[in-house]
Amino acid sequence: MTQQAPSNPVPAILLRTRELFILHQTLYVAAKLGVADRLEQGWRSAAELAQEFKVNEDALYRALRLLASQGIFEEDNARSFRNTEISNFLRTGVPGSMRSLFIYWGSDFAYPPFGQIMHSIETGEPSRTFLSGVDGFEHLRRNPELARVFDNAMTNMSQLSGPAIAAAYDFGAWGSLMDVGGGNGILLSHILRAHPGLRGVLADQDQVLDHAREHGYLNGDLRTRSTMEACNFFEHVPPGCRAYLMKNVIHDWDDEQSRTILGNCRKAIPNDGVLLLAEWDLFGENVPANGKFIDVAMLLLTGGRERSVDEYRELLASTGFRLNKAFPTAAQFAVIEAFPV
Repeated sequence: MTQQAPSNPVPAILLRTRELFILHQTLYVAAKLGVADRLEQGWRSAAELAQEFKVNEDALYRALRLLASQGIFEEDNARSFRNTEISNFLRTGVPGSMRSLFIYWGSDFAYPPFGQIMHSIETGEPSRTFLSGVDGFEHLRRNPELARVFDNAMTNMSQLSGPAIAAAYDFGAWGSLMDVGGGNGILLSHILRAHPGLRGVLADQDQVLDHAREHGYLNGDLRTRSTMEACNFFEHVPPGCRAYLMKNVIHDWDDEQSRTILGNCRKAIPNDGVLLLAEWDLFGENVPANGKFIDVAMLLLTGGRERSVDEYRELLASTGFRLNKAFPTAAQFAVIEAFPV
């Protein structure tokens, strides 16, 4: 099937979106197989890689050729490839690695709902639920391997955004901070290192805290300044801190569920305390923003949504908080500061 490229640049822009879709899924293949890890020592042929991965040589070559044409790998005339500055970020464990993010977005959890996007547009309901019969987080609970993929991706995301969030707000002014739904503790570790006088509490479900202990992001010099507490934020948020932080928690849920979470936070936060939400910044109308992409993803995957500052102001007011200010970050997140009323 052939298709002539249009001479008009406007249709060419639309066609580029099709190419990016294909490129994304090819990146998923490279991330899932761990190609960049195998190229760490230099040139490897497609034949060698295919034998190691137990995949079809010609198919793998064609996928890597596409990626090399975009500068993601480098190809020579012997059907061999090596890493570039870009593909180094597909390696496991390197600072800024994005490998787990591409594995997640191409996984059986995240990718299939986009094929059913019309269901979500027609009904307003997540296509993830339509496909599996249960909500997204229940689906993860029933599929531990997918849950690990999700956790690894969220860890990658927090590694990328953590320093910017930690630098955007004076967390240290509150003396103590509880990261509610804080996962493996990556973000809390960045904040504690940026604010040496701060004491931190990581609050999440028991099994999540077990993983956090395994990863050890709060070990070493942070061990004496941090503790962990079990928490199901739909039922109870532990007291004991002045500042309470949630990153990308409220965006997972609809308004009713969000009010339950925020209401439990209000019960825990002292009158001289603060609630801090780190959520995607939507910026203004007709302004490009990562949050607008994630907003559609939330529609499909969880039934949640990204919200404007005004929408957060209204949501917070209904649960006993007054939105004071939104602090922008260098990572397209905003830290929303709200005081108890």
